[in-house]
Amino acid sequence: MPATKKVLLASPRGYCAGVDRAIVTVEKALELYGAPLYVRKQIVHNRHVVEDLEAKGAVFVDELDSVPEGATVVFSAHGVAPSVHADAAERQLKTIDATCPLVTKVHAEARRFSAEGYGIVLIGHEGHEEVVGTMGEAPNDITLVQSPAEAETVHLSSDKLVWLSQTTLSVDETMQTVAALSQRFPNLVSPPSDDICYATQNRQAAVKIIAPQCDVVVVVGSGNSSNSVRLVEVALESGAGSSYRVDNAGELQDEWFTGANTVGVTSGASVPEELVAQVLAWLDTRDFSEVESISAAEETLLFALPPELRKDLKARDARDARDAREND
Repeated sequence: MPATKKVLLASPRGYCAGVDRAIVTVEKALELYGAPLYVRKQIVHNRHVVEDLEAKGAVFVDELDSVPEGATVVFSAHGVAPSVHADAAERQLKTIDATCPLVTKVHAEARRFSAEGYGIVLIGHEGHEEVVGTMGEAPNDITLVQSPAEAETVHLSSDKLVWLSQTTLSVDETMQTVAALSQRFPNLVSPPSDDICYATQNRQAAVKIIAPQCDVVVVVGSGNSSNSVRLVEVALESGAGSSYRVDNAGELQDEWFTGANTVGVTSGASVPEELVAQVLAWLDTRDFSEVESISAAEETLLFALPPELRKDLKARDARDARDAREND
């Protein structure tokens, strides 16, 4: 009798609070101000989300010099350097800052430790928008370290050292990097709380549970999504037979599942659930019809919309209420 084919569906997966806030920010801003609405960089690292918002009137630009003077621009969830805020002010742009509050926390730590005379070791990936923004807070005091191997060779001269990290890294690799740094620099201190965000940690924890039971783990997420790429690595490190990242079900390949009986499915923190549903539907047509949800944590955190947007929404609602009273 053939073995039963099944899917282990990781939970939590998909949108985190910061991503949800950023996407809703763009949607509400389009509704309030109309199109075109400019967004610096991808609001979140997901191709499907970006294309959907483009269809609604969002215009994504790499830098502010592509934004007409006086226009409205939204900053992405990954955060920006102070120089970007200064550039926006100089160009008289109306800005809405959709930076994830957990990234904002890292920025605040960088400013505080710099002011206190610390040399800052930032663990992260060179060129990632979040890293670029954080380093811009204290460019003369921050040294980027990308891996445990780099920690073995980096030169640090400060007597006071603290480490911070990009919020979307592999928890395990980050701690390996910290351990390697601490061996060489015993004076290295830790931030008051872990910088890797709760959603990144929860999604990795769920994958660690399912991976040892899976012949294949499918991670839904875009290639420029750091947390999605990390989930593939975590799956392989945790015992999955193989693991693949796909933007959507159209990228799945039948040969990946030859001989497989158990497939794990998860998604990065910027992935809409409809893309996961499409992957499950694709697997269902290949007899992976039994789906078991495996949960590592419950997530209830919500973030308020950016204050500048809340203010304008409140003013609009008050205006609409007044007009309704006058028309009664």
